[in-house]
Amino acid sequence: MAHGHHIIPKKTLFSVFAALIGLTLLTVITALTIDFGVLEIPVALAIASTKALLVVIFFMALKYDNRVNALAITVGLVFVSVFIIFTMLDTVFRGDLDNVSNITISQQEREDEQLRAREPDADQLRVAPADFVGVDDDEASAAVDEAATADEAPAQ
Repeated sequence: MAHGHHIIPKKTLFSVFAALIGLTLLTVITALTIDFGVLEIPVALAIASTKALLVVIFFMALKYDNRVNALAITVGLVFVSVFIIFTMLDTVFRGDLDNVSNITISQQEREDEQLRAREPDADQLRVAPADFVGVDDDEASAAVDEAATADEAPAQ
C-alpha cells in the first residue's frame, strides 16, 4: 500500500493555531486570576495536554498517519497519565503519617488486654457506707489506703 504525505488545508492549520493561542491565553488567565486551589495542577495539565494533543494530531499529521503509530502514542500517553496520577496521589498524602506506630497491631492489642486486666472492677472499688459506721475520717481513709495498696501488690 502506497503511503504519501497528506497535505493539511491552510484553514485547518490556522484554526488549530488559533486554538493553541486561545489555550495559551487561557493558561495565562487561569494562572494569574483564577484560584483553583488543589485543582490548579490538574487544570494546568489538562490545558497543556490539550495543546500537545492538537500539535500531535494536526501539525505532526498523526491523524493521517498509520494507525499503529496512533496506538503507540495513545498507549504511551495512558502510561504517562497513570504515572502522573500516582505521583500526584503520593504528594497529596505525603506526611499523613499520624496513625503510624512502631509496634504491630497484635502487640497493641496485647497491651490493651494487659491494661484491661490491671484495671480494678467496679465491685472492687465500691465501699459500703456500713463499713465505716462509727469510724472517724482518719481511720476510714487509712482503711481505703490499705485496700488500695493490697490491690497494687503484685500477684504471685
